[in-house]
Amino acid sequence: MCSLANVDPIDVARNITGLNPETTLVVVVSKTFTTAETMLNARTLREWISSTLGPSAVAKHMVAVSTNLTLVEKFGIDPNNAFAFWDWVGGRYSVCSAVGVLPLSLQYGFSVIEKFLKGASSIDQHMHSEPFERNIPVLLGLLSIWNVSFLGYPARPWRSLHHTFNRHVSMESNGKGVSIDGVPLPFEAGEIDFGEPGTNGQHSFYQLIHQGRIIPCDFIGVIKSQQPVYLRGEVVSNHDELMSNFFAQPDALANGKTPEELQKENVAPHLVPHKTFSGNRPSLSLLLPSLNAYNIGQPILQNVSRKYCTLNAFSLLAIYEHRIAVEGFIWGINSFDQWGVELGKSLATQVRKQLNASRTKGEQVEGFNFSTTTLLTRYLQV
Repeated sequence: MCSLANVDPIDVARNITGLNPETTLVVVVSKTFTTAETMLNARTLREWISSTLGPSAVAKHMVAVSTNLTLVEKFGIDPNNAFAFWDWVGGRYSVCSAVGVLPLSLQYGFSVIEKFLKGASSIDQHMHSEPFERNIPVLLGLLSIWNVSFLGYPARPWRSLHHTFNRHVSMESNGKGVSIDGVPLPFEAGEIDFGEPGTNGQHSFYQLIHQGRIIPCDFIGVIKSQQPVYLRGEVVSNHDELMSNFFAQPDALANGKTPEELQKENVAPHLVPHKTFSGNRPSLSLLLPSLNAYNIGQPILQNVSRKYCTLNAFSLLAIYEHRIAVEGFIWGINSFDQWGVELGKSLATQVRKQLNASRTKGEQVEGFNFSTTTLLTRYLQV
């Protein structure tokens, strides 16, 4: 299964390279069937199919996930091949609807995705019924509020595989400056989310989080590897090597290293300031039993600097969805709108019209600020 979201034609070319239109099924996921980027890619793939198999093949090789069946049919997709979902489901919260279930089922089979849904449902029940002191999403949300609004630490890197999902749902949901009533917030809200899986971040942003800005971190690890490897002669297995870093990095953030400790190790005096770690840098560790579809656990350890939990691997997404909702409730913002996305899209529409007019009619660039006018003019000259 290939995923295409970016309108960059290079991405389209990479995704269809090696594919045969005759054996390819395209799933167009768009709530309104009007999202500019999605529909441009859909039209591009429709042309790719039509140019090889003819226009009539579109109805057999393209299906849709949408709430707008009228536009689905106008596009050329058979409405019987459209998978609907509720119009109140926001895109970034739609993974448990047909938006996520259809492509994931095609990839892994519905028996696996059914476990995914049950795992997410279990977290819904947990969120609804557990007291606050044992409610994982509530505790995670409160920690985020404390770090962002009280301590002033807005960013949160991830050491896990799902940082891309969380980056989307977190920053688009809670990247707000006014309350749900339209009143400017008297405090900072929202988080800057980024991250890398495994040890990929160690030679990129780990230097920053250890000795630069104070940035609260989430570390997500797994007890049992999906692909265990142990090489003869190695001290530990590959997974143990990975997990050694999982346990060590939060320790380094929490405890740091003092000049006195460095002096006892006979570190050269001129290097002591450079090798000193302040410590007392917040992090949170989540420990999963395994990455199977359904494996529920409970918090197993808690201390001052970190919180350890064993969790259902697939329900992890649901936990963070609820965490983000908790943050929004406390901040008093609407976590389910995204007006900040609209201005850029509106301006892009104006630019699109200008590019068309300049290329087809030779019209001069006008109506933009000096910087944009200069850049557009240069772009059109090449």
